[in-house]
Amino acid sequence: MVRVVGDNVPEVKVMPIRDALRLADEMELDLIEISPKADPPVCRIADYQKFLYQQKKKAKEIKAKSVKMVVKEIRFGPQTDDHDYNFKLRHAENFLKEGAKVKAYVFFRGRSIVFKEQGEILLLRFATDLEELAKVESMPKLEGKKMNMILAPKPKK
Repeated sequence: MVRVVGDNVPEVKVMPIRDALRLADEMELDLIEISPKADPPVCRIADYQKFLYQQKKKAKEIKAKSVKMVVKEIRFGPQTDDHDYNFKLRHAENFLKEGAKVKAYVFFRGRSIVFKEQGEILLLRFATDLEELAKVESMPKLEGKKMNMILAPKPKK
């Protein structure tokens, strides 16, 4: 038993599948299963090619409306000076105001890896300075010679 709906079906009916297929065949259209989990399952009498076209069109509209997230990177050294830090902080503020995510990382060269505590302190300071504009998406973590942290813009009210 299936529930049959459609633009050219005068009233919603519950009928055996065989009768629904015969009705669709008489109209020279297809029987399309819309909701298989419903009780009884819901089928529509329509042109299948037109149905597929409409599905693609809806998916394309949804994709066009979705927001594409941009990730901007800001690179620090373990002994970044205050002037450089403030310069990069202003850039990060602008990126966050534009709606982009900011990936801040400290790059360790050679033996500077021994200063990983300084790198973590620098990234945490960066996060606290930007806490009005951004929320921390991932805390600082060391991956090879880089210590990464990702900040996402706070939603606008």
